[in-house]
Amino acid sequence: MKFKQVIIWTAALVVGGVLGSLGCAGLNGFFDFVASAYTRLFQFVAVPTVALAILTAMASLGEGKAMGKVFGKTIAFTVLTSLVAALVGLGLFILIDPGTLSQETIAAVAKDAAAMKQISATPDTVYGHILNALPNNLFAPFLQGNVLPVVLISAGIGIAISVLGKTSENVKALHKALCGLQEVFFGMIKGLIWALPAGIVAFAAQLAAQMSAGVALGAIGKYVLVVLLGNAIQFFVVLPLFCYLRGVNGYKLMGQMSPALLMALFTKSSAATLPVTVATAESNMKAKPWVARFILPLCCTINMNGCAAFILVTSLFIIRNSPACGIVLTLPVMLVWCLVAVLCAIGNAGVPMGCYFLTLSLMAGVGGNLMILGVILPIYTIIDMIETAENVWSDCCVCAIVDKSTPDAAPKA
Repeated sequence: MKFKQVIIWTAALVVGGVLGSLGCAGLNGFFDFVASAYTRLFQFVAVPTVALAILTAMASLGEGKAMGKVFGKTIAFTVLTSLVAALVGLGLFILIDPGTLSQETIAAVAKDAAAMKQISATPDTVYGHILNALPNNLFAPFLQGNVLPVVLISAGIGIAISVLGKTSENVKALHKALCGLQEVFFGMIKGLIWALPAGIVAFAAQLAAQMSAGVALGAIGKYVLVVLLGNAIQFFVVLPLFCYLRGVNGYKLMGQMSPALLMALFTKSSAATLPVTVATAESNMKAKPWVARFILPLCCTINMNGCAAFILVTSLFIIRNSPACGIVLTLPVMLVWCLVAVLCAIGNAGVPMGCYFLTLSLMAGVGGNLMILGVILPIYTIIDMIETAENVWSDCCVCAIVDKSTPDAAPKA
C-alpha cells in the first residue's frame, strides 16, 4: 500500500468517524445511502468476478499440472487454517468458560419484536444447506448473489471448456472471449477502488453512529470475549505464523492487503470485498494474476476462519444454555462440534450475517434455545465485521503462501 494511499484512507476513516459521531440524522441518512450504494456496486461486480475467475481457471486446468497443484494447496491450507481457528475458539471457550445466561436475560429477548422477527423464520437443516448449494437453475444463483452455487456452475462449465477445448475451435474461442470479459470487469473494479475513499468516509460514519448508540454486553460479556479474543489470536498470531513457516512476512502482507481488510471490515461481506481483494493482491502483494484470480474467489466461498470459530463458540454456548437439547459438553463432543463448525464454515455464503443464520439452522436442528441468538443479535454487527476481516485476511494469507510456491508461468489458455 503506497504512503499516499495510506494518508488518504486514514483521513477518510477519521473524517467519517467524526461526522458519524455528531448524531446528525440528516448526515447519517446520507452516509447510509452512500455506504449502501458502494456496497451495491461492489456486489454488482462481485458475482461476475467470482464466476469468471473460477470459470477461466478451471478451463485452464487441463493444460498442465500447475493449476491442479494450486487447487490442492488451496484446499489444504483452507481446511487447516479453519480447523486451527475453531480449535483456538474451543480452547478459549474451555479456558474462559462463559457460563450460562439468566432466565431473565433470555426472557427479555422475547419482548423485543425486532429480535423475534430476525429469528422467527423456520431455518434450514444442515441437509437443506447442502441442497441449497446444488444449483437447479442456471440463472437463479447469479440473480440472488448466492456465491457457492455460482462457484459450482462456473467450475462445471470451466471443466467442460477444458475438456472440449482440446478438440473444438469454437470452445477455444469461447474461452478467449470469457478471458476478455474478465479483463473488462477488472477494469471496472479499478475504477471503483479509485473512488473508494468517499465510500470509506460513509462506512466509517455509519460505524461511528452505530457505536454511539451504545452496545450493552451484560451477561454475555465472557462469550463476546471468547469470540473476539479468538479472532484476534487467529488474525495477529496464527495466520502470520502460517505465513512465516512458508517464507512469507505476514505483517508486511497485512499492510499490503489493508485496503481489502478495511473493505471487509465495513461491508461485512467476503463476496462484496472480493473485487478489492483480488485487485489489491495483484497490485500490492504482486501475486501472479492467474493464481490470485483462482485462489481468492475460491477462498471467498470456502475459507471462513472467523465463521468456523463463531459457529463453534456460539453453538457450544447455546447448547450449554439449552438443557432440553440433551447434549452434554464433554471434550469428545466439543471436538466433534469443532469438525462440524469447520465443515459448515466451508459451505457458508460470504454474505453479511451468513454465520449467524447458519448457526441458527444448526441449533434448530438439535433443539437449542434460539432465544439466545436474540440475546447475541444486538452486538453481532461488531462480531460480523471482525469475522469478515479475518476471513478475508485468511484468504490473503493462503493466496500469498500458494503464490510464493507456484511457478511464474501460467497455464496456457
